[in-house]
Amino acid sequence: MGKLYLVGTPIGNLEDITLRAIRILQSVDLIAAEDTRRTGKLLQHLAISTPQISYNEHNHHSRIQELINRLQQGASLALVTDAGMPSISDPGVELVQAAIAHQITVIPIPGPTAVISALAASGLPTDRFIFEGFLPLKQSDRQARLELLRSETKTIVLYEAPHRILKTLKDLLAVVGDRREIVLARELTKIHEEFWRGNIGEAIDLYTNERQPKGEYTLVIKGAAETSLITSQAELKQELQQLLAQGMTRSQASRQLAKLTSLSRREIYQLEIDDV
Repeated sequence: MGKLYLVGTPIGNLEDITLRAIRILQSVDLIAAEDTRRTGKLLQHLAISTPQISYNEHNHHSRIQELINRLQQGASLALVTDAGMPSISDPGVELVQAAIAHQITVIPIPGPTAVISALAASGLPTDRFIFEGFLPLKQSDRQARLELLRSETKTIVLYEAPHRILKTLKDLLAVVGDRREIVLARELTKIHEEFWRGNIGEAIDLYTNERQPKGEYTLVIKGAAETSLITSQAELKQELQQLLAQGMTRSQASRQLAKLTSLSRREIYQLEIDDV
């Protein structure tokens, strides 16, 4: 039975490859790469001639069994992505799951990852955090996901592409408001690496009026203040009744209270209809 190695590769700076990663890439029988051309450049830089096979979001369903068969026949396999650790926001997780299901040994070879690098240098709390990867492409789905994170007190880390960064910032504005602290980490470990720090409103202004988004982004967002949250249903009902008595519509009251609770605006609206 072969072994599956999850090899972390540089996210920008080629000097970030580890000695262990180089040794594994040299010694395995096959490298499963997200993009064989991109990985080929890394291998050429390292003078490694190990053969490659593609494994990515377009072919992973059809490729998994082939790779499992090779592993069962005794071949050693290294899984790599274009940048960072395989299986993190990556279809490699399905190969890992298949390998475990077939009792194949899975060995991580740690390397760079944008989520930890951005979080460590963000200046925001690092003791408790959640990683959401890439948000859904469809705006309604993206906003629904953010609604679930509205009252999250842990630091939140997201990935985003440059052509969607402004849309995501505007969705964040609609859900958590303009004052929430945020760090935009861009082009990590590369020549033009940048950490921009401010709040969501300032970030929107930056990319609306001052500059065009460039490079891949990691967003680090401060969690909600724990003291501001409504924690009991009785308290929620009381607050809801007070807002309605002040003349707010059901929709307005639900939206405002959603900022202070773990419930979505829709759930509060329904609670109002059923119970108030």
